[in-house]
Amino acid sequence: MPVAQQDLAGLASAHLRRPGLVMLTGAPGSGRSTLLRRIAAVAPGPAYAGGGLAMLAAVPALALSRAVKARLPTHDVPLLAEAVRSRVRGGLLVLDDLQYADPATLAALPHLARNVRVLVALRAPHRLAEETVAALRSAATAWLDVPALSADTATDLARRVGGQLTDEALATVVRRAGGNPLAVTALARQAGAGRGAPDTDIDQVAYAIAAALADLPRPARTALAALGLLGRPAPAALLGPGAPALLEAGLVVDGDDGCVPVSAYFAETAAGLLDAAARTDLHRALADLAPDAEAARHLAAAGDHAGAYRRALTAADRPGGDRAGLLLFACELPGVSVDPRVRIAAADALLAAGRPHPAARVLTAPGPLGVEADVLRGEALLQAGDPAGARAAVRPVPDAAGGTVVAARDRILLLAELATDPAGALDAAEKIAARYPAPPPGVAAALAAVHAAHRVPGWDTELAAAAGTGTDPLAGRWSAWLLVEHLVADGRLAQAATVARDAAQACAADLAYSWQTRFLAVRDWAEVLQGTMIAASAAAAREPAPGAAADPVAAMDAESMSPARDAADRALRRAADLTDRALPADARGYATAATALVEADTGLLAAARGRLAAPDGHPATAWVAREAAWLDGQPDRAAQPSGTTTAGLLTGLRHITARWAAYDSGATARAAYSSAFEPNTPAPEIPAGLPTAARRTLTAWATGTGFTAAADTWTGVALREEIRCLLAAGLHDTDPERAVAALLRAEHLADTAGLVVLAGRARRGLRRHHVHRDTRSPRSGSRLTRRETDVLRLVAAGEPTRRIAGQLGISAETVDTHIRAGMRKLGARTRTEAAALALTQIEASETHSDREEGR
Repeated sequence: MPVAQQDLAGLASAHLRRPGLVMLTGAPGSGRSTLLRRIAAVAPGPAYAGGGLAMLAAVPALALSRAVKARLPTHDVPLLAEAVRSRVRGGLLVLDDLQYADPATLAALPHLARNVRVLVALRAPHRLAEETVAALRSAATAWLDVPALSADTATDLARRVGGQLTDEALATVVRRAGGNPLAVTALARQAGAGRGAPDTDIDQVAYAIAAALADLPRPARTALAALGLLGRPAPAALLGPGAPALLEAGLVVDGDDGCVPVSAYFAETAAGLLDAAARTDLHRALADLAPDAEAARHLAAAGDHAGAYRRALTAADRPGGDRAGLLLFACELPGVSVDPRVRIAAADALLAAGRPHPAARVLTAPGPLGVEADVLRGEALLQAGDPAGARAAVRPVPDAAGGTVVAARDRILLLAELATDPAGALDAAEKIAARYPAPPPGVAAALAAVHAAHRVPGWDTELAAAAGTGTDPLAGRWSAWLLVEHLVADGRLAQAATVARDAAQACAADLAYSWQTRFLAVRDWAEVLQGTMIAASAAAAREPAPGAAADPVAAMDAESMSPARDAADRALRRAADLTDRALPADARGYATAATALVEADTGLLAAARGRLAAPDGHPATAWVAREAAWLDGQPDRAAQPSGTTTAGLLTGLRHITARWAAYDSGATARAAYSSAFEPNTPAPEIPAGLPTAARRTLTAWATGTGFTAAADTWTGVALREEIRCLLAAGLHDTDPERAVAALLRAEHLADTAGLVVLAGRARRGLRRHHVHRDTRSPRSGSRLTRRETDVLRLVAAGEPTRRIAGQLGISAETVDTHIRAGMRKLGARTRTEAAALALTQIEASETHSDREEGR
């Protein structure tokens, strides 16, 4: 039985209670737009309404720009989606006439559907590509076909529109309209005017439109066709003398932006009924009345490409417009001789907008364009990932060219050399530095990049200067990104986090969302490794708390979650929020790695496994996948080579994890360590270029001594690695007193930081020395203890008792004791109910804490 439109509205509203994409499809005149407005009116939160326009179907992201009423970045789909998401947030994004949307809008919708409530109407038939429809169907939470009106509803509509129609006339209208609201309206109006209803088998909507237009005065038909060609609302003055007749006939209504057609398809069909000559004339007439940017497209549609070229250039020179898009449009008009200066201006604007591929395209011409064009094309190819092409593009630039052009040439040659031959780039940098005693900003940034790659003393100061305020925005962001990545590789995580935070704030001020998310992700990664979220508590925990050794159970079972554990939870929420966004590849890799590492360290190993299930090739996620396997008690998986090689800190962490996997596997150290990398080969030497802390840790593994000293080198660098060194000291030291002291220190640090799995490993080590943790904690009234909270968290994550015991370093019997205590305190009948109630309490506590932080 078909679903009524009212029921369909309720179904769509139900799907829009959470982020997702709801698609409404239907034939012309089926009531899609009306249903769209009805659903949006009752949906919670603000509605951001936009949609495609027939005449402007080629304008990138127009449908989304109309909805959020802001210019959007169109060259990068993840960036576009993030820019829209940041504006819509908890509201509802409503897009009508998706059949006229541009490729950027269509590509962004699956990204948006992950984080935003999106309601879209699509007319059928349409001309969207099959792969686009498949992607939308895959992303859609619901794909709902707008049903035809029932006979009773159609009869009521015909009676309201047609006036005093006989039952026979009403039945004829309803039968011929086929349940299409537009056809019902048009046919009922005809019948009410005494013209009767047609009785042919032609398409009823087309017939209804044609018949209605035939009854309009010529000025009104022209005005309606103009609305169809414009593809947007228009003032009555622009439409001419036919506008009042359209308003009287009910074919248009007054809107904020002028006359709005009741049915966009009605107006488009009116334009389609014009013959070729009449359509050309109307495009020319509209060009005389429309703004320059829009007029250029009307002239192009009329075949006047030279006129379109001139109007596009005029519009490009005005502030506030899409200069890059207009100049690109002018350069790509067929049959027009484009001035080389226009090509250069277009490439420059496109590069500033972050669109290197079209920038390189507009500078591809039959004849020479000059040395300025050569360096711009080289820059475009370099940004597009073609260093060899960039080098070839700028080689013709002579030394006798202007100073700015030569400096740009040298910068491109140096960066191309760095991409293809890093060793040769160092020699080239020395020659270029000698040529520029006071290098211009672009050259200085390139020199800093080469020096950073080779760790020339002062490289960090050079990159920081290149990334500073007052520099070219693109070069500055690129330099800041290099600085952050090199600082992370060197283990200078606190500095990396600070630089990334400042860079993210600057990018946010410039609406550079793609760069902003990159910096936010790497900031989270640096802070998770370093442990700055819990720095205050960890600092106090450097020395064992008074009485910790004498009364370890009291230290283990505080009555409530520590501030450090709260901070770890907030870190997890912040990192996970970032992974839910549409991100560039670099940002997604760091965000996923940070989130999964926090999840694994805090005992949510099932969540970490799920997050890391899809390999993305990023070196950070490659290491975290092995680290999570080791934390999960799977040393065979942890010992597998990651397949990704990288310099610096990650290489050290990868080797350290392999040593732990070798130890846990029970094999001999050198043999197991060898098999973890390349089977049947000698154990590898400690890699060169590691941070001091990583090198000392691997040296301790090689000799079996020195773990406590290695732990000290991680202090203030990476808390979890400090803890791991203490664990290794407790397992390797032959002096029981020193071993217990190291394990107690590791346990205290891990407990304070909320790193429950590492704390569990410390307790397992302590049991070997007959220091047990299975004693029941004192009663804590109706509040959950921290240990009960940890256990119920893992129950909620789907972990069985055995795995919970292993992760927390306690016995299975103690796990069951904590579960029963939690059930009693929460009034739960089952362990699952207790876990759910515990999570509710935790979320409420976190929300309160967040509010307190915001005051």
